[in-house]
Amino acid sequence: MSLEERVRHLHDKVTRGGTLSAEEQAQLDAWYAEEDQREGVVLGPAGASPRLTMLYTQVETALAQLLTVTQRIQTLTAQNDTLRREITVLQRQLPLAAPRDPA
Repeated sequence: MSLEERVRHLHDKVTRGGTLSAEEQAQLDAWYAEEDQREGVVLGPAGASPRLTMLYTQVETALAQLLTVTQRIQTLTAQNDTLRREITVLQRQLPLAAPRDPA
């Protein structure tokens, strides 16, 4: 097994909750550092490209919108639960308030 295959195996193992020996962890950390360096070269010294920055901004905007919608749904769900309980109480009181049929 090549070194590249070994560290990929270690990465897979640790991401699945496995434990590594100190030596394995050191190998994996070194590989992560190399990968980070390679990515830095690809992205260039200026960091992220304008396109990438725009995509990050769009993702952040979408996440903010999702959070707002989720909070609104939670609020409506709580209100609906309250209304259901009130309806149940009123339905139980209804037979008691109905006039009795004179027999």
